[in-house]
This record gives sequence, C-alpha cells and structure tokens, in this order.
Amino acid sequence: MAGELLDNRGRGDVAWSLPRIHPEGRKFGLIALGVSLVFLLLGWGIIGWPLLFLTAGVFAFFRDPERVVPHEDSLIVSPADGLVSLIAQVEPPEELKIDDGSGIQGLPDGPVTRISIFMSVFDVHINRAPIAGVIRRLVYLPGKFLNADLDKASEENERQYILIERADGTRIGFTQIAGLVARRIVPFVKPGDTVGAGQRVGLIRFGSRVDVYLPAGTDSRVLLGQRCIAGETVLGEIGTQKLIEGVSQ
Repeated sequence: MAGELLDNRGRGDVAWSLPRIHPEGRKFGLIALGVSLVFLLLGWGIIGWPLLFLTAGVFAFFRDPERVVPHEDSLIVSPADGLVSLIAQVEPPEELKIDDGSGIQGLPDGPVTRISIFMSVFDVHINRAPIAGVIRRLVYLPGKFLNADLDKASEENERQYILIERADGTRIGFTQIAGLVARRIVPFVKPGDTVGAGQRVGLIRFGSRVDVYLPAGTDSRVLLGQRCIAGETVLGEIGTQKLIEGVSQ
C-alpha cells in the first residue's frame, strides 16, 4: 500500500498488515529480547517472562504504521497521535519568532491558536510534518521533564522547535516536548530539507507532547478531548475560522 494513491471514491487497494518497527527502536527491542532469553535459558523464568513481556512493549512503542495523508494544500494534518489536551490562544514561542541570523523569517507576532496533543506510552510516537514545505528552523533546548499535560511544559521541558514554510510563504511551527518518561527527542530532518505533508520528521521516546501553532486567522477543527492520528487527522484549514462544538459521550 505504501505510496499508493487512494481517494474517497473507492480508488485503490488496501489490506490490514502488521505495522513495521522503526529502526530507532529495533536495537532496544533486540537488547530486551536477548536479556530475557538469557534469563529463560538459565531457568530464571520469574525474571525472563516479565522481560519478554517488556520486549513486546518496546517493539509496540516503536511501531511505525502507514498512514493515508489527505493531499489538499489548505489542510493542516496532525503531527502526532494522541489526545487533544489543550487548545488556547497564545503568542508563538520566541524560538519560532526571533531573527536567528539566517535571514529567514520566523512566525509573526500576535496570538494564534495552539493545539497541544498529549502522547501516552501507548500511542505511536513517530511525528509527521503538518504541511508540505521546507524545514526553515530546527531548535533544540534542554529542560525539565514535567508532566507533559501541564501548560507550563511548553516553556520548561526539554523540547525541539520546528518551523516549516510552504511555497506560498505560509509558515507553521510546532514543538516536540519531552514528558515525565521521555528522555530523548530524535529528529529525522534538518534545516533546508523539503518534506511532504505527513512525512516522518522525528520521534520522542517514551511519552510526550506536541504543540502546533496554527497560522493567524485559522481555527482548530479538532475538539478538546478528541484523539488525533498523525498524518491523517485534519487540525485546521488555513484561513478558515469556525466554532465547532462537540459532546463527550
């Protein structure tokens, strides 16, 4: 199915398959598997079996399923799997706004809609580009490891800022934020790279959060408490403002 063109009229062919394991996680899974087998061969099942169960969890954490990405220029897709935990009007972070000396503009001043997506250890942790464009900025900052559900995690936790610019000059920034358990943010891209919407751009190991800053004049199309799928869920449509209400049930 990879790379196949699908549409809402039934074109294409799909079938269920096991998701692949991202190479970043294979080494951890194989180490855990090797240690568990050693204990099992020594007859120490009380240690070996729990470690074997942990091995399955490690492989599951690094699963990298295929996603069907809607290709419409005005759409902004979710960069992360997880729960929409916060939606707020905020100023973009300085790291995405200030002149970094490269001559490339950052995000403009003024409040925009920030959508925060919380990823538990059970979610897929591969992050994807919300729009197609060029990576203009990638800024890593060390920090704390507070609960990623907290609003202040956006400014105090270890994090990485990514700024993408479309061909028409529209820029969208998002932040990968480490959480209580997360201890490393792994980028797959660098400044100057061209990415497609939904392309894999990085991962955060073991529980975390992603903040997305929509362009001015664009409202969220997801609701607080809604679950997102990276590369598939539409977070917003550029230039569209509309109140959407929902009921939890």
